[in-house]
Amino acid sequence: MFEKHSLGSLVERQLGGGTPERNNPQFWNGPVPWASVKDFTDDQLTLNSTEESITEQGLAASSTNLIPAGTPLVCTRMAVGRCSIANHDVAINQDVKALVPKENVSPKYLLRLLDSLKFRAESVAVGSTVKGIRISDLLSIQTPVAPSDEQSKIAQILDTLDTQIQKTEALIAKLEKIKEGLLHGLLTRGIGHNGQLRPTPEQAPELYKTSALGLIPNTWKATSVGELGTWRGGSTPSKSTPKFWPSHGLLWVSPKDLSQDTIETTEDKVSELAARVTNLTMFPPGTVLVVFRSGILRRKLPVVKVVKCFTVNQDIKALMPAEAVSKEFVHYLLQGHAKCILNSSLKAGTTVESLDFRFFSSYRIPLPPVEEQEIIVERFRSLENRLAEEKKLVEKLKIKKVGLMDDLLTGQVRVTPLLKDAG
Repeated sequence: MFEKHSLGSLVERQLGGGTPERNNPQFWNGPVPWASVKDFTDDQLTLNSTEESITEQGLAASSTNLIPAGTPLVCTRMAVGRCSIANHDVAINQDVKALVPKENVSPKYLLRLLDSLKFRAESVAVGSTVKGIRISDLLSIQTPVAPSDEQSKIAQILDTLDTQIQKTEALIAKLEKIKEGLLHGLLTRGIGHNGQLRPTPEQAPELYKTSALGLIPNTWKATSVGELGTWRGGSTPSKSTPKFWPSHGLLWVSPKDLSQDTIETTEDKVSELAARVTNLTMFPPGTVLVVFRSGILRRKLPVVKVVKCFTVNQDIKALMPAEAVSKEFVHYLLQGHAKCILNSSLKAGTTVESLDFRFFSSYRIPLPPVEEQEIIVERFRSLENRLAEEKKLVEKLKIKKVGLMDDLLTGQVRVTPLLKDAG
């Protein structure tokens, strides 16, 4: 284990910042990046850009300082403890401090220490509405300190792990974009006989026909959301009857459960007795549901599927699909048309946002034959499986990072053998 020292023992000096006069346009929108608390995030230790910039005149006329690239920066007010290193010279405001490390201290190692002390910094921050920490209190925090010859290697190992996380998150964002494009293509053009995305109407007009919805593939039909099957709602069993609400029972979905596109459990459960007395419909696994009231605007249109048997409350309707409709396909179909369905179905003038079922059920959509629906579902499922794998990898890497930070920064695991190998 490393010996403990104050954070300040690693710092040669600290520099503060300031804000040029806001009312003087000659001070703003210049070539000098100007960092404030809003430019710092919990999971990003490199400051690549800033929301605002100032001019050389604004720099000279204010108490801000131009901080050299590679100097650790830390927030001492509001987002207390958030830290970063800029990859370019940057001016800072009064809520940010620059910590210039001593000659034998690695700047990136100092940054990693700051990041590990973030929650301790928050705990000693003061203020009733806006929290802040005095720089003297921050620098007096005691922390294990690695020998100077191990610091850069520790930072390098953690940087490598961060790079893996960032690359995986970038891949996830790319796959999400691909899914969005695929969703539009497959729900308007579908899959041709060759197993590929059908050519556009401009490329192959003979593959399309005119309908009330415009041009759609010859084998598709124009239908409505209401004709996809039977939409059934639910209700709330009496809250005053305890035996209706066991801790373990049937899944009872309400809007508060809809934080994800797929539901595996619910906050509340109902008993089989409650389901019988209240005439609740039990829906099979994989059934798609839509929220009609309360919270619908927090997501563009909550279209969710549930992996177990379930019932719903009065704010939700679930679909019992028609014979010619794939249950899984409906999930993607409604997701693809979510924004337009929401805009056409919202009730006007209500205090709690809600959908009008008449407009919802009458919304027109193109529907491929069930065989093509299943092929489309396979394409989406393959992409979603890839997304799920990458998301699991990110979570695994983040957990690994937490453990590795604790091991390396406290000295429980030493990098000395790595240094010997490098030598």
